[in-house]
Amino acid sequence: MTRADDFQERRKHLANLSEEELEQRFWELAEKIVDPLIDLAEKNTTPSIERSVLLRMGFSSLEAKAIVDGAMDRGLLGKGAGHIVYKLAKGKNMDIREAGLRLVNGQMWDDVVVLFKGGVN
Repeated sequence: MTRADDFQERRKHLANLSEEELEQRFWELAEKIVDPLIDLAEKNTTPSIERSVLLRMGFSSLEAKAIVDGAMDRGLLGKGAGHIVYKLAKGKNMDIREAGLRLVNGQMWDDVVVLFKGGVN
């Protein structure tokens, strides 16, 4: 079975475009393909991603897991675990590490809930 060569027919809408116009068209189409992926990345996160952020902030894997689990239990994971620790530290005038360790120990979660669910983001 041979495939019918319909290239000339399929390219008619592009035939009169210059090289620059073709390149612009390519990038427009590429953006249309990538935009949904960017949207998903901006609006969604995972526990794994949030643990990774906390590791880069200097927390151990066990500490990161405890913070992420606490955020998940309170429906705050979408706010970002690193953001939670940072905002708590800033709001309570504490060191970031100290704020994170307090969360690991189960302390100050009520303060976090107020910070984020109280309408202040």
